[in-house]
Amino acid sequence: MRDETGLTLVDGIEELSLAIAAGVLPRTVFVSTDLPTSDEATAVVARARDLGAGIVQLTPGVFARVAYREGPDGVLATVPTAQTQLADLAVPASPLLLVCQGIEKPGNLGAMLRTADAAGVDAVIATDPVTDVSNPNVIRASKGTVFAVPVATATTAATLSWLESQNIRLVVTTPDTDQDYTDTDYTGRVAVAVGSEKYGVNDEVIAAASHRVRIPMRGRANSLNVAASAAIVIYEAVRQRGRHKEPW
Repeated sequence: MRDETGLTLVDGIEELSLAIAAGVLPRTVFVSTDLPTSDEATAVVARARDLGAGIVQLTPGVFARVAYREGPDGVLATVPTAQTQLADLAVPASPLLLVCQGIEKPGNLGAMLRTADAAGVDAVIATDPVTDVSNPNVIRASKGTVFAVPVATATTAATLSWLESQNIRLVVTTPDTDQDYTDTDYTGRVAVAVGSEKYGVNDEVIAAASHRVRIPMRGRANSLNVAASAAIVIYEAVRQRGRHKEPW
């Protein structure tokens, strides 16, 4: 359905507010008739109307059936999907990118997009994703930041070819290395790659990496959640690169 219409759903007041702030033009906004009166809710509905969106009121029962989340807050919108072609991805002179290969769970992909936005990552590339980046559950887990960070989707082969053509070094997280993530240089043109929850990055990505890094594990588990791993390494890169943008 998303492929046919080019539209997806944004479920939530905060998520829709961020999407609109990022330049998204909502098509239709569905509002529950029992929407609590609040400045934020009133403002986002009014802003969507000003941008040309149709406003449709639904009874609470109907709204609950069309909403994606449990305990919806009363605002749901259809918006254009957020994907960019890899060839159209524009990056600065010294980009910091996040490559996510084969991510299965919408919550993990959404959490990584949220981290990317917070850390000032220049773009996210979802390679061979199992879950669509325009999945409403990804949008919800990202708190709408999927619209604030450039996101491209491509095959692993196309991604590796593009990174090479752009002279971007690839740092891969894997437990099969002796190099700690803090002992690696993340300055310059760099992409950090993380893999699927079950298998990690595949051999093709590992072979293309200029550095393989691990996060030391002191307990019984041999790995972290992929979103947690991405956040740890990305913020080490941010620390090294000295990106202290406001409000930091």
